[in-house]
Amino acid sequence: MNIVCLDMEGVLVPEIWIAFSEETGIPELRRTTRDEPDYDKLMNYRIDILREHGLGLREIQETISKIDPFPGAREFMDRLRDVTQAVILSDTFTQFAHPLMKKLGMPTLLCNELVVGEDGMITGFRMRCKESKLTTVRGLQSIGYDTIAVGDSYNDLGMILASKAGFLFRTTETLKKDHPELKALETYDQLYDAIAEVL
Repeated sequence: MNIVCLDMEGVLVPEIWIAFSEETGIPELRRTTRDEPDYDKLMNYRIDILREHGLGLREIQETISKIDPFPGAREFMDRLRDVTQAVILSDTFTQFAHPLMKKLGMPTLLCNELVVGEDGMITGFRMRCKESKLTTVRGLQSIGYDTIAVGDSYNDLGMILASKAGFLFRTTETLKKDHPELKALETYDQLYDAIAEVL
């Protein structure tokens, strides 16, 4: 029994923090897991910048409401779910993801949660579990699933390398160079065909 585990940002939808950086004109918020593999360090860095600029959850959600999935992402998800089970494993947060899931046809999403003060300021975050993508893939494998994983960043490598098959999608040249053993794909048709070959 197969299940496809997909990263969200960079694979199905644009990077939320990059969009917010562009909206606010704060270049430091462009950093993502492509730049900083240590997610805790990255999130604490982001929270410090938000606090410094007096920006809270409401402002980020306003930006998210304007984000659409990448062209073809919804159709890819619908096509994929016609032939196998799929789940999105993301380091994003429930407070960010819901409107994007609606635009993708409400696929299953496992992600994390922000800690938000009464004033709407983000004060922290709760990870669902340690190394959440890799831990979830191993959990799925422990109950009889063969996993196929897709991602674009350093924080996706654990689940990709631990899976029966794994693919880099629209990733960086650095990651391609560091992991030449992984097939790197650029279009949803290529990704669908690659997954279909290993089902």
